[in-house]
Amino acid sequence: MDDLDRAILAQLRKDARTSISSIASDLKVARATVQHRITRLENSGTITGYTVKVSPESSPNLIRAVMSIATEGNTAKAVVRRLSGSPHVAAIHSTNGKWDLIAEIQAESLTEFDAAINEIREMKEITGSETNLLLSTYSL
Repeated sequence: MDDLDRAILAQLRKDARTSISSIASDLKVARATVQHRITRLENSGTITGYTVKVSPESSPNLIRAVMSIATEGNTAKAVVRRLSGSPHVAAIHSTNGKWDLIAEIQAESLTEFDAAINEIREMKEITGSETNLLLSTYSL
């Protein structure tokens, strides 16, 4: 990956719907060059997909939290596989220190949220957890 690839990725991160022509114009390269680079980045697995970012204001009642998770021994990969199947887990991050994983949890109600975190806590591979509700999000 070179500087041009990184510049293309930066534009796509800002807005994945940016046209190839617009990217080419901004970067002062041929449209075919940008198209070729994007195709190569997709085929190599660097670009794994395109997504929609939804503002927190669009779901004002959505309950969001981060759950710090400690796992037993080397079971973190098994926990990640199980958590990946949950509709309430938006993302999973590995980390260092006291916690092995950080899971981003989302639910539409407190009842749903309670059930989701209890289901996670009941996993035999999890030895401890701490959950913090996300109250406000600040744009950088």
